[in-house]
Amino acid sequence: MSFDWSAVIAAFPQLLQGAELTVFIAGIGLIAGISVGVLLGMVRAFGPAPVNAAALVYVAFIRGTPLIVQIMFIYFALPILMHIRIQAVPAGIIAIAVNSSAYVAEIVRGSLLSISKGLTEAGLAMGLPFWKVLVFITGPLAFRRLIPPLGNQCITSLKDTSLLLVIGVSELTFTGQEIIADNFRAVEIWSAVAVIYFVMLSAVGLFWQYVERRMPIL
Repeated sequence: MSFDWSAVIAAFPQLLQGAELTVFIAGIGLIAGISVGVLLGMVRAFGPAPVNAAALVYVAFIRGTPLIVQIMFIYFALPILMHIRIQAVPAGIIAIAVNSSAYVAEIVRGSLLSISKGLTEAGLAMGLPFWKVLVFITGPLAFRRLIPPLGNQCITSLKDTSLLLVIGVSELTFTGQEIIADNFRAVEIWSAVAVIYFVMLSAVGLFWQYVERRMPIL
């Protein structure tokens, strides 16, 4: 069986549209997930016991359930509970945001707690309020240390968008599946899908490597 390049060329515009939607969902979901995760991470590191416990339960539950179950719950079960209809793309964004927030929270918590307590105590001894110690002393040092795992989480979340095919989101994997149903060229289309994912993920990896070089880990 020969590799039919014409099938790849014909399918490329449609695959590119799927890739664009993949990047859109992952980008918006990660922005929301990182924002929530940073807050949860700070609560896990420094929050009062009741709030810390609530954050721990959230993080443990999200990390302890498969993403595909979370996707199905948000798309099929949540509308029943809330009596509203959630479209597939918003449901996908919410799923990526919720899932990534739990992992980012642990990344942030670990990075904050890895900073010597002596620095925090020194800042407080100088009369700085705790929030200034966190923003100007602990935070910048912790940020440098969370860059590698945060980059890994971005790559993971981008790949996880492929699971959204179960709710009919026309991301890259679902688009490839639809094209194969029409032309039966599985080898060519899945090869093209794999290459496109590789290019996207390589670009994300190179970006975080650049950030890491610009901000050496201390």
